[in-house]
Amino acid sequence: MYKRVLIKLSGEALKGKQEFGLDKGMVNQVCQDIAAVHNAGYKVAVVVGGGNICRGSSITEMGIERVNADNMGMLATVINALALQSVLENLGIDTRVQSAVSMTTIAEPVIRRRALRHIDKGRLVIFSAGTGNPFFTTDTTAILRGIEMRSDIIVKGTSVDGIFSADPKKDASAVMHDQLSYLDVINNDLKVMDMTAISLAHHNSMPIMVCNIMKKGALLDALSHKGKFSLIK
Repeated sequence: MYKRVLIKLSGEALKGKQEFGLDKGMVNQVCQDIAAVHNAGYKVAVVVGGGNICRGSSITEMGIERVNADNMGMLATVINALALQSVLENLGIDTRVQSAVSMTTIAEPVIRRRALRHIDKGRLVIFSAGTGNPFFTTDTTAILRGIEMRSDIIVKGTSVDGIFSADPKKDASAVMHDQLSYLDVINNDLKVMDMTAISLAHHNSMPIMVCNIMKKGALLDALSHKGKFSLIK
């Protein structure tokens, strides 16, 4: 059903059960799952968050200006992208990191045509530094880059199997939704992605698949419609 896929990874997924930073086992598992999708013939791009290192919206509580806090968060995503690149290349995947904030000694700038060329040549592109602008989340970045890369679908990896009526970790009666419309998500204020991201997906008819990145093999299973997932379209 899909040929071109953009995978959205939260920084929190990479810390595993740690309070902070990168968990070796979790990073390896996530990269193995991404490699499995790539090796199955999908053309893959990745957008990674930075919440395992620095979340801009929370460190403003320290008195740091929001713009500076968001810039710090964008830099954290570059650290995660470089980690993913190294592990993926150890798995034999030709990988490029592009950054929306200029840092040419360690990453390419985000250039749409260059990224498309990499993907068409079978390389995996990891987009970092969000949109390069404060006040925009990496969820919004994922939708934006997915549209730019002509992706067929966005896959958002979370810590649960899909989209639930309530937090399943707190409410045992929470029910998982198999499929929702964009307006269902917006009108019910479901927290799967921020509203800017959902609105951008809606206006560009970009479907979003939500699955559990913490479960090994869940990415490929969801894309193959074998595993558990929720679909927004």
